[in-house]
Amino acid sequence: MNKYRQEDWLPTTKKEIEARGWDYIDVIFFSGDAYVDHPSFGPAVIGRTLEAEGLRVAIVPQPNWRDDLRDFKKLGIPRLFFAVSAGAMDSMINHYTANKRLRSDDAYTPDKRAGMRPDYPSIVYTQILKKLYPDVPVLLGGIEASLRRLTHYDYWQDKLKPGILIESRADMLIYGMGEKPLRSLVAELKKGTPFSEIKSIPQTAYLSTPKDMAQMALEDDIHLFSHEECLQDKLKQAKNFRHIEEESNKMEASRILQIVGDEVIVVNPPFPPMTEAELDASFDYPYTRLPHPKYKGKTISAFDMIQFSVNIHRGCFGGCAFCTISAHQGKFIASRSKQSILKEVKAITEMPDFKGYLSDLGGPSANMYRMKGKDESICRKCKKPSCISPVVCKNLNADHTPMIELYKEVDKIPGIKKSFIGSGVRYDLLLNRYDDNKLNESANTYMKELIAHHVSGRLKVAPEHTSDAVLKQMRKPSFAQFGQFKRIFDRVNKEEGINQQLIPYFISSHPGCTEADMAELAVLTKDLHFHLEQVQDFTPTPMTLATEMYYTGFHPYTLEKVYTAQTKEQKLAQRQFFFWYDKTFKNQITKTLQRIGRKDLITKLFGK
Repeated sequence: MNKYRQEDWLPTTKKEIEARGWDYIDVIFFSGDAYVDHPSFGPAVIGRTLEAEGLRVAIVPQPNWRDDLRDFKKLGIPRLFFAVSAGAMDSMINHYTANKRLRSDDAYTPDKRAGMRPDYPSIVYTQILKKLYPDVPVLLGGIEASLRRLTHYDYWQDKLKPGILIESRADMLIYGMGEKPLRSLVAELKKGTPFSEIKSIPQTAYLSTPKDMAQMALEDDIHLFSHEECLQDKLKQAKNFRHIEEESNKMEASRILQIVGDEVIVVNPPFPPMTEAELDASFDYPYTRLPHPKYKGKTISAFDMIQFSVNIHRGCFGGCAFCTISAHQGKFIASRSKQSILKEVKAITEMPDFKGYLSDLGGPSANMYRMKGKDESICRKCKKPSCISPVVCKNLNADHTPMIELYKEVDKIPGIKKSFIGSGVRYDLLLNRYDDNKLNESANTYMKELIAHHVSGRLKVAPEHTSDAVLKQMRKPSFAQFGQFKRIFDRVNKEEGINQQLIPYFISSHPGCTEADMAELAVLTKDLHFHLEQVQDFTPTPMTLATEMYYTGFHPYTLEKVYTAQTKEQKLAQRQFFFWYDKTFKNQITKTLQRIGRKDLITKLFGK
């Protein structure tokens, strides 16, 4: 077991900085999360990336924004810039339920204490820093800022908001995974380039003027409808989104420009996906893998959940309409080497509280490790947001063999009793019939290996709905595939003499979903003997296809009108069908079915 010293963490106070003998700091990082020095927590990754570039970095986790702002002043002024992130998740998702009720706890705060960060910390922290130190550049990053880089619908304020640079007044925004743009920025600053003159780094956004952009115009620039035009016409917002999503998922993307008032938001194209060596390096920084000692005696739930898990890749090519993963991490998979993963697993076995069980060996999706296009030249031209919807791409090499080998190697490590898969499994990748029979064989072998050896009693999968029409809007496969997977799951359980549960996740009130669709869902899941527990109402989050459908009423790709439940009453009317088995809902469900002319389903749900 490693015995860590205070100085093994990035410093968070004046005292910790003095203990290092530093007389200046290059970058001061303000984070909405508690400081956990672990590769699953963005501020730690960014801090360690900057440190690896030879910079002196300090972190101010969860600064008090309500008092005399001493937390924003205590470390003084950095030599290069301030960095700001709301944390590992969007602050509004963190703070509010789908019904906009305030949550009573915060998984990223010691002892789950609520109220330790404001709504929209990206904006609040940046505005404070700009007021206190107007001449010091502020770099904005993290998922909250990343997904708000252009005009977006904000569900919690129920209005269309301009790109976050407008309100925050940050000098630059890094979107997506930050290591590569950050290293490029540091290289420019080391050369002596003033921060204000750095405009060409991929995967960054900044504010300019129409006059300046006219002088720097590129032939393939994409000019979105202005923010003001989108305020006047929802159809223009829908059309904008298609460009944004396509350019976010292209290997060779174009620069995006959007006018807001008398300014222009400039979004440079993303970097190519990280190479194996680059991703390995990010996971190989000297993390302590623990919360900062200042939290001694307190628990941080988000850390407890992942401390014995290993992330094996980034990116997801599922393109689910309601999900922000591909919007932030991209659709192309960046995988770690087997050696890097095994090294991390060995480190976990040496942790004092480890009991021999890995909670997850996965990523944004459980089974996309090492998957990519067979012919990359085809991928270079492709702008589809999903490689598996509506059908699995013929060019996708969906070989599950590397994962099977990895699981077996991990299980050989001394101290590992079991490695579980806690990430979501894409059964459409497993059930698809490929032209190459080796891929079919690897999928079949993977399913048996997964079900027999890597389920912790319950396997979570996400069919999300039973209606194929709704699933099409979600970019998810037919519900028939879930039935097929359940039969395989039950068969392997019987063969192995084990008794495990399959836990399906479902969403209500998703764009395209009606009360009748939810009633059918209730009947179908009843027939499969499910009492649903993993359910949620659709929550519109910035920069997803589903959110654009919810706000605009149009599908951005077809421009067809899409029905969406909007009011609290409409949402509750859909949600109640999840709980058909609860007697308290019987009368209301019966009335709803009578109202929508589906009396036939009353008998199917409740009998005669």
